[in-house]
Parts: sequence; C-alpha cells; structure tokens
Amino acid sequence: MTIFPYICIQYAPAGFGLILCNMNIQQVDLKGQYNRIKDEIDASVKEVIDTASFINGPKVKEFARNMESYTGAKHVIPCGNGTDALQMAFMALGLKPNDEVILPAFSYAAGIEAACLLGLTPVLADVDYNSFNLTLSEIKQCLTAQTKAIMVVHLFGQCCDMEPILSFAEKHSLYVVEDNAQAIGSYYTFSDGKRKQAGTMGHIGCTSFFPTKNLGCFGDGGALMTNDADLAERIAMIANHGQKVKYEHTLIGCNSRLDSIQAAILDVKLKYLNEYTQKRHKAAQYYSKRLKNKKGVIVPEEPAFSSHVYNQYTLKIPGGKRDALKQFLAEAGIPTTIYYPAPLHKQKAFVGIARKVNALTTAEELSSSVLSLPCHTEITIDQQDFITGKIKEFFFL
Repeated sequence: MTIFPYICIQYAPAGFGLILCNMNIQQVDLKGQYNRIKDEIDASVKEVIDTASFINGPKVKEFARNMESYTGAKHVIPCGNGTDALQMAFMALGLKPNDEVILPAFSYAAGIEAACLLGLTPVLADVDYNSFNLTLSEIKQCLTAQTKAIMVVHLFGQCCDMEPILSFAEKHSLYVVEDNAQAIGSYYTFSDGKRKQAGTMGHIGCTSFFPTKNLGCFGDGGALMTNDADLAERIAMIANHGQKVKYEHTLIGCNSRLDSIQAAILDVKLKYLNEYTQKRHKAAQYYSKRLKNKKGVIVPEEPAFSSHVYNQYTLKIPGGKRDALKQFLAEAGIPTTIYYPAPLHKQKAFVGIARKVNALTTAEELSSSVLSLPCHTEITIDQQDFITGKIKEFFFL
C-alpha cells in the first residue's frame, strides 16, 4: 500500500501566518480502519491461536453462518480467495472444455483466467458506458449453441441490471455466476419491489476478501454463496479435494479453504460493514457534489435499480487527458488508480483464446479514460476538498 505524505499550506487569518498540514492521503487506509477496531480484532485472532484450530475451525463456520444472515444467501462456503471461488463455481456447475461463458471485456482478469484454466471458451461482451457493467443487449449478441453460462461482474460497487439477465438466462437454460468481489452489501431492486443482495441472485455468487475490498481480511480469502443445497454441497467438496468424508475423493477438487485467523478478522469486520458502506457512500456523494457538471470530468452514476457501495469511486476523464491528470495529482501527493488500463481482449494471455463478437469499443474507451480516486472509510472532508481542488486546478475550473 503506497502512502503519499504531502505538506500543504493553508492561509490563516491576518496576523497568524501560515498553517502547515500533512494530508497523508492514501488510496485505502487499512491501518486507520484497523486502529478503530484493534481490540476486537486482536481478541478474535488470539482466540483462534489459543484453540489452535487454524484450518476450517469454529471461527470459519461461525463466519459462514453470519455471512448467510447478512447476505440472505442460504449457503455460504468460504474459500482461499476470490479467483478460486470463480473457478470452483464453474467446476460445480459441471462446465466442460469448450463450453462458452459470456463475461465482460472491461473487468479484472480473474473470471476469464478461471475459465481458461478449465478449458472453457470465454466470450467477451462489451459493457455499458455509464454503469461499466454487462447489459442484456450485449449478452444477446454473444449467444450461441455452445453458450452455457453468463458471468456478470458487479463492477466498482453496483449491481448489473439483473432482472432481464436472469430472465434471459432462464429462457435459454444458462447458468448465471455473479462476481461480487467489489459489491458486497449492494442491493438490487426488482420491478416488483423485491430486493436482493449482489451475489445472491444467480446460481452461484463469488466474492473476494482481499484486504482492499469493502469487507477485507488481512491476507487472501473468498467465498461462494448459493441458494441451492446440492450446489452448496458440491462446492464444499470441491474446495476440500473433492471430499465429503476424509480420504474419500468423490469429485475432482482442489485445496481452497479460508483459514481461521482470516475468518476471525472478517467476522469482526462484518459487524461494521453497513457502517463502512455508509461512510464510502457519503464520501462518494461529496466527491460528486464537488465535481458534477465540471468540464472534463464525468462522475459515476447510481442507477435506480441498484444501491452503490463504492469499492471504487471512478471518474471518466475523456479527451485523452486522464494520464496527465493522474500525473498532476501524483505530483500533489494524491494517489489514484486506473481500473483497468487494458480491456481483456487486449491482454496477451487471452489473445487467441477468448472470442469476441463486436469491436468492444466501449471497453476500450473506458480503459483509456477511467480514474479512481481515494474513497474509503477513513477519508476526511479536508482531504476530499484538497483532491477535488487539485482536479479543478488541472482543468482551470
């Protein structure tokens, strides 16, 4: 994690000289968040150490139950990381080599990587410019007789428009896998008013507990969630070398288990997740208030059908000025991140493996224009004022 200490000068009232302040702006302030709940975290970790139940111990089972209560999913199966979760989801659904999986071209590589490792054929779809997410219109163009699944990614903290996607999948007997790594706690509202959390609407939801996620541990971790008891049993077996009974290997599986210390940390942080979401949303709203309708900057939108938990607060900087702005902010001590600098069809590893239907122009345009600002539970108004002030200075606003 990179820390950008920065000394800024503020003008004080006449006669009082200048005030120096250290902004110390970070992309994500994990240490500050930990310090607020340090005693609870330390006690929970010590409990695991005292019991020496390090793998699949009581804390893992307790955390899984609490995640079920929080998300509304009937079954939560913790695992080693979010990428493992995606691969195990495809395995549990029985997908075979050369089966096609539709997934977004603008996303992190975990989903397409999991598909390639299993010999599946990734079919890359373009995304919506405003939401960054897959839409039904793009999915429809990718459908073939070999299509077996759709993998949606709820990018940056908001849900894809799931109702039409789920209807389409049911009509064509397709599986739906949700990558919920950036959107835990986000709610989707159906046309009948029913609300469901991201990750609980498709056949299997997959999430990551990487430290920078809204619910993050102090290492690697992940989980799968499903409302199907048979799938849950199969996933649990796959995660444990294909075993239901020790030394009886019924399925081809892998070794992907959340360790008890990480579960202990996550179980404490889960109690604060709604508070963390509120803080992130408040920070995002403040950014948008300061930057909305400013020339050269497009702020993120919140669709009517989904709440937004802002794992990332991502601007669009059109006109080829994104990289210059990033450099300008870095020189002022402001860290920013580009998620993602190249769409998946431009990544060398997947050329010749992934199939694309259209030119994927929106994915390419987003890769050249997105810029994520620091947005986390510990960010202050003074820091946000400084950040947005520098952005306005860059554009001479």
